[in-house]
Amino acid sequence: MLSLTIIIILFTAVVSFIAFSNQKLVNDLIFHVNPIREKNEWFRLVSCGFIHADIGHLAFNMISLYMFGELVEDQFAIFFGGSSKVIFIAFYVTALIVCLIPTYIKNRNNDYYRSLGASGAVSAIVFAGIFLYPTAKIGIFILPPIIPGFIFAPIYLFISAMLSKKGGDNINHSAHIWGALYGVVFLILSTHFLSNVDVVTSFTEQVRNWFLD
Repeated sequence: MLSLTIIIILFTAVVSFIAFSNQKLVNDLIFHVNPIREKNEWFRLVSCGFIHADIGHLAFNMISLYMFGELVEDQFAIFFGGSSKVIFIAFYVTALIVCLIPTYIKNRNNDYYRSLGASGAVSAIVFAGIFLYPTAKIGIFILPPIIPGFIFAPIYLFISAMLSKKGGDNINHSAHIWGALYGVVFLILSTHFLSNVDVVTSFTEQVRNWFLD
């Protein structure tokens, strides 16, 4: 049976590949301020996460999702039992929404602003995985996995914040930042209220043990 992570990847890949040659589909699904504000097409906060700019954009997001998604999904099964699949889907969908709310607020009067891709939700999954296993080694681009997750995470957020402030690269770094933060918040709150697992204590103990080793 396919995991939810694989199902999301396959669905996103199919929709994205169709959209590569169908501009109307892109226009109907993309995050676009004007139809959201004027027509209340809030579904675009979710639908834009299933289309991508090109194959490279799609591949980077889906590979990142694959690397962390099943890890988080497996832990959710331990934490939440029979409700884990519903909670995982709710996590992914709400991450798509939450990561774009600051973008909408900032650009609500910019009718030309558009955004697409699953980066914000993928960042949420990645950071949830890092919080669960903070000492696991992580690589980026051509670098091998040599940096512990708890060190990589603040570096990633800092670089994203600097790039967001600089602008001009047509990448929604704000969605990456808010998605990442939401991933940690969702994990902490969901486990606190829906399970007896203390992920904060687990995180701090793993980091402390890393320094002591």
